[in-house]
Amino acid sequence: MNPKDGYISYIINPKSGSNSRKIVSREFKNYLVSKGFDVRCSVTKSLEHARQLANEAAVDFDCAMVAAVGGDGTIREIAHGLEGSDKPLFMVPSGTENLLAHEMGFDGGVKPLIEVFEKEYKRPLDLGCINGQCFACIAGFGFDADVVKRVAAKREGHINHFAYFWPIWRTFWHYKFPVLKVEIDGETVFEDRGLVFVGNISHYAIGLEIAKNADFSDGLLDVCIFKCANRFSLIKISLLTMFKQHLRSKQTTYLRGKNIKVSSPAANMCSEIDGDPGPDLPAEIEIIPSAVNVMAIEGGKPVGLRTRILRAIG
Repeated sequence: MNPKDGYISYIINPKSGSNSRKIVSREFKNYLVSKGFDVRCSVTKSLEHARQLANEAAVDFDCAMVAAVGGDGTIREIAHGLEGSDKPLFMVPSGTENLLAHEMGFDGGVKPLIEVFEKEYKRPLDLGCINGQCFACIAGFGFDADVVKRVAAKREGHINHFAYFWPIWRTFWHYKFPVLKVEIDGETVFEDRGLVFVGNISHYAIGLEIAKNADFSDGLLDVCIFKCANRFSLIKISLLTMFKQHLRSKQTTYLRGKNIKVSSPAANMCSEIDGDPGPDLPAEIEIIPSAVNVMAIEGGKPVGLRTRILRAIG
């Protein structure tokens, strides 16, 4: 990329990121400026504002690239705002999980960011759409969505992994495991008490390979369903997933499709998308193939479970 190609829209979520990750963001911006690029910074006021800023950059002829500085929610909304445009998305991950960045092999520090920028390798990124809201990584229904709802209710700014401890603990003891119905491409594939994950990427929180075979560029969504009616089953599923054995379990149904519907007879059932509260059920989900081009590490592989756990505990 050449400075003459146009300016770089640098969209920053000020509430996202620890001090160390904010330093990386600053260092990368300074690198761009040192190379002669016109870097125009914008600070988001909300996730909706992030999408609006990206949408404005998408239709600006003078904009050459959009850099998203934030976590998965910020990157998701900016990708949504760029959907269908020719402006590449550059991720400067600074959230708690950074699921999409880790899926592409980003491992922290400014050096990998500079290498990606200089090599200009791009990959198409599919987006999932659930009741009109987009997600880039994964949508969850059931226990997982309840945890995210509890975390969001207490959240005031940047959080770390320890912020999930009490919500998980409280949900573990209070969750009722209602019936969920899942339809894929018009066919009912599950109707029982369980947990449902719809993945655009293979790895979830702390690197768990829930949607193990997912590829964010293949035009399909991977659906992982766990039959789960009580706390004992939840513990068993969690251990199987941690040790990468969940797909061998009779409790697991793993399928792929383009159109997914998740519903429940229970009232007030919610979803989560990329770690944020999502729409209430029933949920209509579809894939948006090659929605945006993302600058990525060529041949990059997902960051492993051990590395993510070590980073999470500091």
